[in-house]
This record gives sequence, C-alpha cells and structure tokens, in this order.
Amino acid sequence: MDAFYASVELLRYPELKGQPVVIGGGRRHQPEALADGTRRFATLRDYAGRGVITTATYAARDLGVHSGMGLMKAGKLAPDAILLPVDFDEYRRLSRAFKAAVAEIAPVIEDRGIDEIYIDLTEVPGAQDAVGHDPHGGVRALAQEIRTNVTRRTGLTCSVGVTPNKLLSKIASELDKPDGLTLLTMDDLPRRIWPLPVRKVNGIGPKAGDRLQAMGIRTVGELAARPRVELVQAFGRSMGAWLHEVARGRDDRPVVTHSEPVSMSRETTFERNLHAVRDRQALGELLTGLCASVASDLQRKGYRARTIGIKLRYDDFRTVTRDTTLAEPVCEAADLRRAAGECLKRVDLARSLRLLGVRASSLTRA
Repeated sequence: MDAFYASVELLRYPELKGQPVVIGGGRRHQPEALADGTRRFATLRDYAGRGVITTATYAARDLGVHSGMGLMKAGKLAPDAILLPVDFDEYRRLSRAFKAAVAEIAPVIEDRGIDEIYIDLTEVPGAQDAVGHDPHGGVRALAQEIRTNVTRRTGLTCSVGVTPNKLLSKIASELDKPDGLTLLTMDDLPRRIWPLPVRKVNGIGPKAGDRLQAMGIRTVGELAARPRVELVQAFGRSMGAWLHEVARGRDDRPVVTHSEPVSMSRETTFERNLHAVRDRQALGELLTGLCASVASDLQRKGYRARTIGIKLRYDDFRTVTRDTTLAEPVCEAADLRRAAGECLKRVDLARSLRLLGVRASSLTRA
C-alpha cells in the first residue's frame, strides 16, 4: 500500500491531499473543527517531545522526512508539515479491507503486516495468457484488476511488483511508487535491478551495506560481478552464498499462506523522561494500558501466552528486558499486568526512563 497510514488519513481529511503530512502525533494533535466548517491542523513547528514518525506522505518525504525519524528533527526539515495522530483501529480496518479485495481475485496470499502482502498468481485463471503481442499480458491485466479492486473497496492506491519470485517482487513494488505496476522478468535484471544500490535488496541492512561499500560494491550489479568465493570469505558461508544468489535475482522461497506468531508486544516512548518514584502513578497507568493492549491482541487472534516480559529504556539509552514464565498460559489483562509487575521488581529503577514495553511469548492457541 502507498504511504498507508498517511493515505488513510487523507481519506478522512481530503483537503490535505498534495500537502506534506506526517503521522505520529498523539491525541492532543487531533485537528480542531472551526466555526466556518474548516479545520485547524497541528504542524511539526509546534511539536515538542520524543515521538517518531510512523509514516509520511510523499510530499513530506520530498522534504527529507521519513518513517522512524524523530518528530522534532523532522520539524527542523519541514516545520510547516501537518502533524496528525495515529489511529490504528482505522488502519487495521482498511488493512483487512484491502486484503479481502485482493483475495476476491487471487486467494493465495502471504500476509506480511498491516500494509504489505505477497500473492502467488501462478494458478489464477488468465495469468499465463498472452494478450496481443505481450506474452505477459495476462498477468499484467490481472495485476491491474487487483489494483483497481483495492481502490474500489478502500479508496486507496497500492503499488504492485510482478516477478518470478518474492525477492524481486519486493524490489519491483518500490520502483514505480506511488500507484505503480512493475512487471519484471529475469531478462530485465541488468536494466532495472543491477543499477540499484545494494541496500534496495531486502535483507541487506546498514552494517552489510557498509561492509560491501568498503569492498567497493555499491550496486546490485557490482555485487553480482563478484565471485561467490570472495563473498563467502568476507561474510561467511551462509551470508556470502545468499548475497551471491540474490544479486542474480534468485529466490526459491514459497508464498506461505499461514504462520504462527512468535510473540505479541506493545511499547511506548514517553514525551518526557519518567521516574519510577516521582511518576509512579503515570508509569503504572502506562504499564496497565500496554498490558490491556497486548491482552486485546492475544484475545482477538485467539492466543494465550506463558512468558510475559517487560522492556525498559533508560535516559542514557541503555535498554534492559526481564521476563517470567507462568505455570499456565494467560490472555487476560490482569494476569499480564501482575506478571509484568513481578518483572519490574527485578530491574534498577533508580534512573529515569524514556520507554516502556510489554511482550507476550511462548504462545499457544486458546
């Protein structure tokens, strides 16, 4: 989906279309309805706190702001950008709607989160048909039908990459955003994939990217030109072999239509540092709220958890975790809160805190 959270908000506030908009504020950043029927919106210029950007419109991205950036830092780059609060209930509702729209046409789907899926089109009728002089016209028409149906059902746009495998489809879906449709075959690798920076390959992170750059490898094509043995020597057998394969566009992972979650968690970064003694009530309320959110997630998805943990980040950015394993799995907020409270007794609370999180793992079906 294209800038998903931001696009959902533009459905609600169409007057902001084309403007730089950032999602990541709190309840106090709700737009204010004015007497003349218009709305007054908060801007990044007036923001103070430690929040981060959840997503931003493409107009905001053009100003240098992006997901994960601190809102105050973003305010220096784009002070007039509109700031809106997050509304996860609405994002989840439209996430379900867009996936249902895809499933009406192509039901073999791997869910990759709230705004992204993989689809196997191999057995969908018409996918293998030639249309006119285009041997891939059938799958192109099918992908266009999916995009049209998503827009019809949600009012939102999506970008689709159609390729022989998941690796290339992930890259292709980003090439012509927003509202793009990109179809690639293996013959297109030299022209469309090899000129890209190596970081465009999903799985090559900052550290691997820096190591590759130190080796003089900046593009996917330069990576593809290196011998397998050299990459294995530099990165080890597994990672080196994987780099050799992905640079050539090879990926044999199937579309997985179902997988069990490993854990469920919620966390929050505070607007200001909180201290366990001076801000005991506020911290207690936040912990209770996080436990309630995790419990709701467990119950909605039909799971119980035996291991409950907490995550704390101190004012010096040091992070600690503690967890406890219960005799029986639980999914009620009170049980999670009790277990999280026990975990808190095992951490140093002398320093101020900037983040608190709750995690439920060792999951079983309810």
